[in-house]
Amino acid sequence: MQLSREELVKAYRLMRTIRSFEERVFSEFENGKIPGFVHLYSGQEACAVGACMNLTDDDKIGSTHRGHGHCIAKGVDVRGMMHEIYGRRDGVCGGKGGSMHIADLDKGMIGANAIVGGAPPLAVGAALAAKTKGDGTVALSFTGDGGSNQGTVFEAMNLAVVLQLPVIFVFENNGFGEGTGHDYAVGSRDIANRAAGFGMPATRVDGTDFFAVHEAVGEAVRRAREGGGPSAVELVAKRFGGHFVGDAMLYRTAEERERCMREEDPLLVFRRKVTEAQLLTEAQLDALDADVASLIDEAARSADAAPFPTAADLEADVYVSY
Repeated sequence: MQLSREELVKAYRLMRTIRSFEERVFSEFENGKIPGFVHLYSGQEACAVGACMNLTDDDKIGSTHRGHGHCIAKGVDVRGMMHEIYGRRDGVCGGKGGSMHIADLDKGMIGANAIVGGAPPLAVGAALAAKTKGDGTVALSFTGDGGSNQGTVFEAMNLAVVLQLPVIFVFENNGFGEGTGHDYAVGSRDIANRAAGFGMPATRVDGTDFFAVHEAVGEAVRRAREGGGPSAVELVAKRFGGHFVGDAMLYRTAEERERCMREEDPLLVFRRKVTEAQLLTEAQLDALDADVASLIDEAARSADAAPFPTAADLEADVYVSY
Protein backbone atom coordinates (compact mmCIF):
# COMPACT_ATOMS: atom_id res chain seq x y z
CA MET A 1 0.00 0.00 0.00
CA GLN A 2 1.46 3.33 -1.08
CA LEU A 3 1.61 5.83 1.76
CA SER A 4 0.95 9.51 1.19
CA ARG A 5 3.65 12.12 1.72
CA GLU A 6 1.86 13.22 4.92
CA GLU A 7 1.95 9.64 6.23
CA LEU A 8 5.65 9.32 5.40
CA VAL A 9 6.37 12.56 7.25
CA LYS A 10 4.36 11.32 10.22
CA ALA A 11 6.22 8.01 10.26
CA TYR A 12 9.65 9.62 10.22
CA ARG A 13 8.67 12.27 12.77
CA LEU A 14 7.44 9.57 15.16
CA MET A 15 10.58 7.47 14.75
CA ARG A 16 12.81 10.51 15.21
CA THR A 17 10.78 11.55 18.26
CA ILE A 18 11.30 8.13 19.84
CA ARG A 19 15.06 8.22 19.14
CA SER A 20 15.52 11.78 20.41
CA PHE A 21 13.34 11.10 23.44
CA GLU A 22 15.38 8.06 24.38
CA GLU A 23 18.68 9.84 23.87
CA ARG A 24 17.55 12.65 26.17
CA VAL A 25 16.23 10.23 28.79
CA PHE A 26 19.59 8.47 28.72
CA SER A 27 21.54 11.68 29.35
CA GLU A 28 19.13 12.89 32.04
CA PHE A 29 19.30 9.52 33.79
CA GLU A 30 23.09 9.63 33.67
CA ASN A 31 22.90 13.09 35.28
CA GLY A 32 20.86 11.67 38.15
CA LYS A 33 17.64 13.51 37.34
CA ILE A 34 15.44 10.46 36.66
CA PRO A 35 14.54 7.99 39.44
CA GLY A 36 14.37 4.23 39.05
CA PHE A 37 15.51 2.19 36.07
CA VAL A 38 14.96 3.02 32.41
CA HIS A 39 14.91 0.58 29.50
CA LEU A 40 15.50 2.33 26.18
CA TYR A 41 13.95 1.52 22.80
CA SER A 42 16.58 2.92 20.40
CA GLY A 43 17.02 0.61 17.41
CA GLN A 44 13.44 -0.66 17.38
CA GLU A 45 11.61 2.51 16.31
CA ALA A 46 10.26 1.00 13.08
CA CYS A 47 8.53 -1.75 15.08
CA ALA A 48 6.42 0.59 17.19
CA VAL A 49 5.66 3.13 14.48
CA GLY A 50 5.07 0.60 11.69
CA ALA A 51 2.63 -1.28 13.90
CA CYS A 52 0.78 1.59 15.54
CA MET A 53 0.24 3.62 12.37
CA ASN A 54 -2.33 0.94 11.48
CA LEU A 55 -4.34 1.72 14.63
CA THR A 56 -6.76 4.39 15.84
CA ASP A 57 -7.10 5.95 19.28
CA ASP A 58 -9.95 3.52 19.96
CA ASP A 59 -7.76 0.48 19.33
CA LYS A 60 -5.87 -0.78 22.38
CA ILE A 61 -2.22 -1.69 22.84
CA GLY A 62 -0.41 -3.34 25.73
CA SER A 63 3.30 -2.72 26.15
CA THR A 64 6.42 -3.94 27.95
CA HIS A 65 8.98 -2.55 30.39
CA ARG A 66 10.61 -1.02 27.26
CA GLY A 67 7.52 1.00 26.44
CA HIS A 68 8.49 4.61 25.63
CA GLY A 69 8.48 3.93 21.89
CA HIS A 70 5.09 2.23 21.97
CA CYS A 71 3.61 5.14 23.90
CA ILE A 72 4.93 7.76 21.47
CA ALA A 73 3.86 5.74 18.43
CA LYS A 74 0.34 5.43 19.89
CA GLY A 75 0.08 9.20 20.34
CA VAL A 76 0.75 9.71 24.06
CA ASP A 77 1.84 13.29 24.75
CA VAL A 78 5.64 13.55 24.78
CA ARG A 79 5.72 16.35 27.33
CA GLY A 80 3.43 14.42 29.67
CA MET A 81 5.62 11.34 29.25
CA MET A 82 8.80 13.22 30.10
CA HIS A 83 7.16 14.69 33.19
CA GLU A 84 6.03 11.20 34.18
CA ILE A 85 9.50 9.72 33.82
CA TYR A 86 10.85 12.55 35.97
CA GLY A 87 8.22 11.60 38.57
CA ARG A 88 6.43 14.95 38.41
CA ARG A 89 2.89 15.70 39.47
CA ASP A 90 1.64 16.72 36.02
CA GLY A 91 3.02 13.63 34.30
CA VAL A 92 0.63 11.57 32.22
CA CYS A 93 0.07 9.29 35.25
CA GLY A 94 0.56 11.91 37.94
CA GLY A 95 4.20 11.03 38.45
CA LYS A 96 3.27 7.70 40.05
CA GLY A 97 3.98 5.30 37.18
CA GLY A 98 7.41 6.33 36.00
CA SER A 99 9.21 4.83 33.04
CA MET A 100 7.76 1.30 33.17
CA HIS A 101 4.10 2.07 33.89
CA ILE A 102 2.99 4.78 31.48
CA ALA A 103 -0.64 4.51 30.39
CA ASP A 104 -3.07 6.78 28.56
CA LEU A 105 -6.50 5.24 28.07
CA ASP A 106 -7.66 8.16 25.91
CA LYS A 107 -5.06 7.08 23.36
CA GLY A 108 -5.77 3.37 23.72
CA MET A 109 -2.49 2.83 25.57
CA ILE A 110 -3.59 0.46 28.33
CA GLY A 111 -0.16 0.42 29.88
CA ALA A 112 3.52 -0.29 29.78
CA ASN A 113 4.10 -3.31 31.98
CA ALA A 114 7.02 -4.40 34.12
CA ILE A 115 5.63 -7.95 34.16
CA VAL A 116 7.47 -9.91 31.47
CA GLY A 117 4.85 -11.22 29.04
CA GLY A 118 2.15 -9.19 30.79
CA ALA A 119 0.67 -7.50 27.73
CA PRO A 120 -0.84 -10.44 25.76
CA PRO A 121 -3.40 -11.44 28.44
CA LEU A 122 -4.46 -7.79 28.78
CA ALA A 123 -4.78 -7.41 25.02
CA VAL A 124 -6.89 -10.57 24.87
CA GLY A 125 -9.20 -9.05 27.47
CA ALA A 126 -9.46 -5.84 25.45
CA ALA A 127 -10.14 -7.84 22.29
CA LEU A 128 -12.85 -9.85 24.04
CA ALA A 129 -14.50 -6.58 25.08
CA ALA A 130 -14.26 -5.30 21.49
CA LYS A 131 -15.83 -8.46 20.08
CA THR A 132 -18.58 -8.45 22.71
CA LYS A 133 -19.46 -4.84 21.97
CA GLY A 134 -19.03 -5.27 18.23
CA ASP A 135 -17.35 -1.88 17.92
CA GLY A 136 -14.86 -2.87 15.21
CA THR A 137 -11.77 -2.12 17.27
CA VAL A 138 -8.74 -4.36 17.72
CA ALA A 139 -6.14 -4.93 20.41
CA LEU A 140 -2.41 -5.40 19.95
CA SER A 141 0.24 -6.59 22.40
CA PHE A 142 3.98 -6.03 22.28
CA THR A 143 6.22 -8.73 23.76
CA GLY A 144 9.96 -9.31 23.60
CA ASP A 145 11.69 -12.52 22.59
CA GLY A 146 12.30 -13.30 26.25
CA GLY A 147 8.67 -12.67 27.15
CA SER A 148 7.56 -14.88 24.27
CA ASN A 149 8.51 -17.90 26.42
CA GLN A 150 6.07 -17.08 29.22
CA GLY A 151 3.21 -19.47 29.89
CA THR A 152 0.75 -16.59 30.16
CA VAL A 153 1.62 -15.66 26.58
CA PHE A 154 0.88 -19.19 25.38
CA GLU A 155 -2.44 -19.19 27.25
CA ALA A 156 -3.35 -15.81 25.76
CA MET A 157 -2.66 -16.99 22.20
CA ASN A 158 -4.63 -20.19 22.70
CA LEU A 159 -7.65 -18.36 24.14
CA ALA A 160 -7.53 -15.80 21.33
CA VAL A 161 -7.75 -18.59 18.76
CA VAL A 162 -10.48 -20.46 20.64
CA LEU A 163 -12.63 -17.32 20.87
CA GLN A 164 -11.48 -15.90 17.49
CA LEU A 165 -10.66 -12.52 18.99
CA PRO A 166 -9.53 -9.38 17.11
CA VAL A 167 -6.03 -9.31 18.59
CA ILE A 168 -2.54 -9.07 17.12
CA PHE A 169 0.44 -10.50 19.00
CA VAL A 170 3.56 -8.55 18.07
CA PHE A 171 6.86 -10.11 19.16
CA GLU A 172 9.85 -7.78 19.08
CA ASN A 173 12.82 -10.11 18.72
CA ASN A 174 15.79 -8.00 19.77
CA GLY A 175 17.99 -11.04 20.11
CA PHE A 176 18.87 -11.03 23.78
CA GLY A 177 15.93 -11.50 26.20
CA GLU A 178 17.76 -9.39 28.82
CA GLY A 179 21.13 -11.14 28.57
CA THR A 180 20.32 -14.60 27.19
CA GLY A 181 20.51 -15.15 23.44
CA HIS A 182 17.31 -15.81 21.52
CA ASP A 183 18.82 -18.84 19.76
CA TYR A 184 19.48 -20.47 23.12
CA ALA A 185 16.32 -19.51 25.01
CA VAL A 186 13.70 -20.03 22.28
CA GLY A 187 13.64 -23.77 21.66
CA SER A 188 11.97 -23.52 18.26
CA ARG A 189 14.36 -20.73 17.15
CA ASP A 190 11.32 -19.21 15.41
CA ILE A 191 8.75 -17.26 17.42
CA ALA A 192 6.37 -16.79 14.48
CA ASN A 193 6.18 -20.50 13.62
CA ARG A 194 5.65 -21.36 17.26
CA ALA A 195 2.74 -18.89 17.39
CA ALA A 196 1.31 -20.43 14.21
CA GLY A 197 1.14 -23.72 16.08
CA PHE A 198 -1.72 -22.28 18.13
CA GLY A 199 -3.79 -22.02 14.94
CA MET A 200 -3.33 -18.43 13.78
CA PRO A 201 -1.64 -16.78 10.79
CA ALA A 202 1.91 -15.74 11.72
CA THR A 203 4.75 -14.04 9.87
CA ARG A 204 8.33 -12.90 10.51
CA VAL A 205 9.69 -9.66 9.03
CA ASP A 206 12.62 -7.26 9.29
CA GLY A 207 11.81 -5.00 12.25
CA THR A 208 14.25 -2.32 11.08
CA ASP A 209 12.18 -1.72 7.92
CA PHE A 210 9.18 0.51 8.66
CA PHE A 211 7.49 -0.45 5.40
CA ALA A 212 7.76 -4.20 6.03
CA VAL A 213 6.41 -3.79 9.55
CA HIS A 214 3.58 -1.51 8.44
CA GLU A 215 2.48 -3.95 5.75
CA ALA A 216 2.66 -7.09 7.89
CA VAL A 217 0.87 -5.61 10.89
CA GLY A 218 -1.58 -3.81 8.62
CA GLU A 219 -2.65 -7.11 7.08
CA ALA A 220 -3.14 -8.60 10.54
CA VAL A 221 -5.17 -5.59 11.69
CA ARG A 222 -7.42 -5.75 8.63
CA ARG A 223 -7.98 -9.46 9.18
CA ALA A 224 -8.90 -8.85 12.82
CA ARG A 225 -11.32 -6.02 11.98
CA GLU A 226 -13.06 -8.18 9.42
CA GLY A 227 -13.66 -11.00 11.91
CA GLY A 228 -10.73 -13.16 10.85
CA GLY A 229 -9.42 -13.64 14.36
CA PRO A 230 -5.92 -13.28 15.83
CA SER A 231 -2.53 -13.12 14.17
CA ALA A 232 1.09 -13.03 15.27
CA VAL A 233 3.90 -10.94 13.79
CA GLU A 234 7.56 -11.42 14.76
CA LEU A 235 9.71 -8.32 14.19
CA VAL A 236 13.48 -8.80 14.20
CA ALA A 237 15.35 -5.68 15.33
CA LYS A 238 18.16 -5.43 17.88
CA ARG A 239 18.14 -2.76 20.55
CA PHE A 240 21.18 -0.49 20.42
CA GLY A 241 21.70 -0.30 24.17
CA GLY A 242 21.69 -2.72 27.05
CA HIS A 243 18.72 -4.28 28.76
CA PHE A 244 18.70 -1.23 31.03
CA VAL A 245 20.80 1.92 31.30
CA GLY A 246 23.96 0.83 33.07
CA ASP A 247 23.94 -2.72 31.68
CA ALA A 248 27.57 -3.69 31.00
CA MET A 249 26.41 -5.77 27.99
CA LEU A 250 29.02 -8.49 28.50
CA TYR A 251 26.90 -10.72 26.25
CA ARG A 252 27.59 -8.47 23.23
CA THR A 253 30.82 -7.57 21.48
CA ALA A 254 31.60 -3.94 20.74
CA GLU A 255 31.98 -4.84 17.07
CA GLU A 256 28.52 -6.41 16.88
CA ARG A 257 26.90 -3.41 18.53
CA GLU A 258 28.73 -0.92 16.31
CA ARG A 259 27.75 -2.86 13.20
CA CYS A 260 24.14 -2.93 14.38
CA MET A 261 24.07 0.84 14.89
CA ARG A 262 25.77 1.44 11.54
CA GLU A 263 23.88 -1.01 9.32
CA GLU A 264 20.55 -1.70 11.06
CA ASP A 265 19.40 1.75 12.15
CA PRO A 266 15.66 2.02 11.32
CA LEU A 267 15.91 5.78 10.77
CA LEU A 268 18.76 5.42 8.29
CA VAL A 269 16.94 2.57 6.52
CA PHE A 270 13.85 4.78 6.20
CA ARG A 271 15.84 7.81 5.01
CA ARG A 272 17.58 5.77 2.34
CA LYS A 273 14.36 4.25 1.02
CA VAL A 274 12.36 7.49 0.79
CA THR A 275 15.18 9.61 -0.64
CA GLU A 276 16.14 7.01 -3.27
CA ALA A 277 12.47 6.81 -4.29
CA GLN A 278 12.34 10.64 -4.33
CA LEU A 279 9.42 10.67 -1.91
CA LEU A 280 11.13 12.97 0.60
CA THR A 281 14.37 14.93 0.47
CA GLU A 282 17.28 14.94 2.90
CA ALA A 283 16.53 18.61 3.61
CA GLN A 284 12.94 17.79 4.56
CA LEU A 285 14.09 15.02 6.88
CA ASP A 286 16.76 17.25 8.43
CA ALA A 287 14.11 19.88 9.12
CA LEU A 288 12.01 17.26 10.93
CA ASP A 289 15.07 16.32 13.00
CA ALA A 290 15.50 19.92 14.10
CA ASP A 291 11.82 20.34 14.90
CA VAL A 292 11.80 17.20 17.05
CA ALA A 293 14.99 18.25 18.84
CA SER A 294 13.28 21.45 19.95
CA LEU A 295 10.23 19.51 21.16
CA ILE A 296 12.32 17.12 23.25
CA ASP A 297 14.46 19.89 24.68
CA GLU A 298 11.39 21.83 25.80
CA ALA A 299 9.85 18.71 27.32
CA ALA A 300 12.97 17.93 29.35
CA ARG A 301 13.46 21.49 30.59
CA SER A 302 9.79 21.68 31.53
CA ALA A 303 9.94 18.37 33.39
CA ASP A 304 13.04 19.40 35.32
CA ALA A 305 11.22 22.49 36.61
CA ALA A 306 7.86 20.85 37.33
CA PRO A 307 6.62 20.10 40.89
CA PHE A 308 6.67 16.68 42.50
CA PRO A 309 3.46 15.01 43.75
CA THR A 310 2.34 16.11 47.20
CA ALA A 311 1.58 13.95 50.21
CA ALA A 312 -2.13 14.42 49.50
CA ASP A 313 -1.65 12.86 46.06
CA LEU A 314 -0.82 9.51 47.66
CA GLU A 315 -4.51 8.71 48.08
CA ALA A 316 -5.56 9.80 44.58
CA ASP A 317 -6.08 7.26 41.79
CA VAL A 318 -5.62 4.26 44.07
CA TYR A 319 -9.05 2.71 43.57
CA VAL A 320 -11.38 3.04 40.59
CA SER A 321 -15.05 3.86 41.11
CA TYR A 322 -17.73 2.44 38.83
